[in-house]
Formats: sequence, C-alpha cells, structure tokens
Amino acid sequence: MKGTGAVWAMAVAGRLPATLTKAKPAGPEAHGMTRGLILLNIRRGAEYRLGVKNEKGILDVVEAAKILHMHAPATIDDLLQNEDGPSLSALVNASAKSKEAQKAYLKEDTVEFGPVVTRPEKIVCIGLNYRQHAIEIGAPIPKQPVLFNKFNTALNSHKGTIKLPVEYATKFDYEAEMVIAIGREAKAVNEADALSCVAGYATGNDFTARDLQLETGGQWMVGKTPDQFAPLGPYLVTADQIDPDNLKIECRVNGETRQSSNTSDFIFNTRKIISYVSRVITLKPGDIIFTGTPQGVIQGKPKDQQVWLKPGDKIACSVEKLGELKFELV
Repeated sequence: MKGTGAVWAMAVAGRLPATLTKAKPAGPEAHGMTRGLILLNIRRGAEYRLGVKNEKGILDVVEAAKILHMHAPATIDDLLQNEDGPSLSALVNASAKSKEAQKAYLKEDTVEFGPVVTRPEKIVCIGLNYRQHAIEIGAPIPKQPVLFNKFNTALNSHKGTIKLPVEYATKFDYEAEMVIAIGREAKAVNEADALSCVAGYATGNDFTARDLQLETGGQWMVGKTPDQFAPLGPYLVTADQIDPDNLKIECRVNGETRQSSNTSDFIFNTRKIISYVSRVITLKPGDIIFTGTPQGVIQGKPKDQQVWLKPGDKIACSVEKLGELKFELV
C-alpha cells in the first residue's frame, strides 16, 4: 500500500474511477501529518471516502481529486498509514480556490458516516484510567496503564447501531472515551516526544458486556470486542488543535446524562499512555488508542441500581472539540 499510493491501490481493487489511477503521491520528502483539519470517513455503499469538514460543508476528497486531477488519500486510513498529509492539505487548499471543485462539497446532513478508521493495524485500549472511575468500582489506582484490545470487527460509526448479542450476554454498559489516532511510528518513544506521534483525536465508546468481561474468568477482551462494540466518530480532529488532557467528556442515555467529567482526571495522561504502550508494542500510523472512561458507568452503581442497557436505548457521547457520537442499540 505504501509503495503505490492509496488511490492507486483502491483503483486496482475496483473501488475508484480509473481516471484517478494516474495520480501519484509526492515524493518521500512530502510525507507527514496534516494540520488544522476536521476529518471523517464518508460511507457510500460498501466504499469509504475521506471527507474534510469546513465552513462550506463536507469536501468529498475523492471527488475533488478527480475534478482537479490531483493525488489525494482516499480514506482516513490511507491518509494515516501512508503519512500523506501534505497531499491532502494541497488538495484542500486547491479546492477552496477552484470553482469546479465546489461541486465536490456535500451537505453534512446528506452524509452517511463511516468509522473514523476502518482498518487500523492495532486497537489498543486503556482500562481504569480515570481516578474517579477506579474509585467508583472499588479498584486500586493502577501503578501502570492497564492494557487490553479490540479487533477491527468491533469498529462502528456515528449514527450506527449495535446489535446486542443477547443470546450470550445481558449486562451491557457504556464507556465514553477520547481516542488517539497515531500518525507516526512510535517505538519506545519518550514522554517529551510522545505527542509528536499523534495525528488526531476522536470521540469513542468502549461498549462492554460486563458479564463477559467479569464473569468468565476475567476475560476483558471477550467482554470488550464483540462485533460493533467500538463506535468511533463522527470526526477525527487533527492533533494541533487539541489539548488532550483538558477536555470535557460526557455520555447520555436516552437524553439523561450518565457520565460527566474531564480528561484532566486521567491517571496516565496522553504522553504517558503513548510512551508506555510504545515500550512494549510498536505503534504504527493508523493505530488507535482508547484512553479509558470516567465515572458514571452502570458497573459503578450499587447492584440494586444497576439497570443494564437494552435494545431501543439511544447513546450519545461527546468529547469537547471532537464532536458528539450517537448510536442506537437493537
């Protein structure tokens, strides 16, 4: 993928117009992360396309690239994994000046969202990373980050649905989270340099089946990674615009606020998370990290007040400056 360019690879797979296959990315010196943008993946049938949100609407990057005969990454995954930020920035700037490219802008209310990423190499998750959350469930404050994982089949989108696996679980719980998207390889990176490896941040929900997580021998992964259990979006906001360690975070169920906190309650801040994870796992561009959830989960309530989520419930999660993620349970 990296050797041929994202648009070329997708065209070979039959997913993009052949007219785009001639476009080539700039040379290696032009690789890097993009800045100052709000990104999303647009879903069109079985295809995903990179979108850029601005005051004109949502720029369909694939369509704009075709109109302007320019190279651009086809999806957020291609942007991150190929470190193709300069190409995207050039296209966005050219589109803003081109009358022809105006037809590539879409109204946001007509867009179907995809997950912010669709094929990360790794989905790393941090458990017990808010001090008040650890206290509410009676867990000791961890001395180092608690790691687990999800798989790509768990990825879900803004305005998506989760089909609850009621045939083998009943105790469903929400976990609003800030999610880190990696934009540069990180191997044993020190804390001082850790944020330089971040491409952007998104709102996510580490949806959980507590009975699978806690009543099957402590198998966190089993309770965390059933299909559709990782809603993510609506946007990826580039890292230069965000202070990740001072953001309000909330979760609402059927309009009722259940979680309300701030990432300043992190036990391990964003630099520490990235540095710690990168010591044991090489982080690659396009990988994502769920950073933990604040207090207010159903698990933290007294047992006689634990009313687990059910089909028909509507969940909304928001992280300051990153947007509101909505999904429904079926």
